[in-house]
Amino acid sequence: MSAPEINQLPLWVQDRDTVLDSSKSADIQWRNDTIPDYTRSNHNLATESVCNHLTGSLESIVQNLVRTFELEASCKTNPQQWLSVVQGKFRASTNGGKQLTAEELGKLGTYNAFMPDSEFYKSSEESFESSHKIFHSSFPKGFPWELLEVYSGPPVVTFKWRHWGHFNGAYKDFAPTGETIEIIGISVAKVTDDLKIIAIEHYFDNSQFLQRLTAGGKLDSSPDSTSSPANGCPFG
Repeated sequence: MSAPEINQLPLWVQDRDTVLDSSKSADIQWRNDTIPDYTRSNHNLATESVCNHLTGSLESIVQNLVRTFELEASCKTNPQQWLSVVQGKFRASTNGGKQLTAEELGKLGTYNAFMPDSEFYKSSEESFESSHKIFHSSFPKGFPWELLEVYSGPPVVTFKWRHWGHFNGAYKDFAPTGETIEIIGISVAKVTDDLKIIAIEHYFDNSQFLQRLTAGGKLDSSPDSTSSPANGCPFG
């Protein structure tokens, strides 16, 4: 697909930086009143992605759509300003769980939507802000996302994706292991003719993710201790 043809695509399936540039002149309600900066994310994607999709390909278009959706769900506090979804109809779910509206997803945050209550994470007790603080602290260099494969095209788009990050910061009171933690998942998105998301379902093993985050054992909280964190976690 040529550059002019790419520019004729809907804004929400163009490159994320293009979406952000177009937002600078709009009256967008940004979280913390600040337009997000994806400089670090772009660097991580350029140096650590395993796929390099051809610009204008179906893979590139779907990847752009999901990145725009993530940008909007995480950074735009008014769901009425989300370009990537069908207003009033959009629903999102994870592993067959509750279907969330845009308003519910925006309030919960994507981390809480992805992680149900379990031994090592209580989404019901976390806010959008606290959940992002927890995982941003665990992955101080970022937790980027990329599309790996597309199995079916519109109107029902099925695709495989990868999330990864370097576990260099503590997760709650669990010691970091320094390893690269990778999540592989499958999503199914129903889209309109102009590629807005009507509904999206995510499927991945979130229990394995938490096992990796707690594998380093509890940090020693005693002020005079010089010993290393325990490595005896049963999930290690």
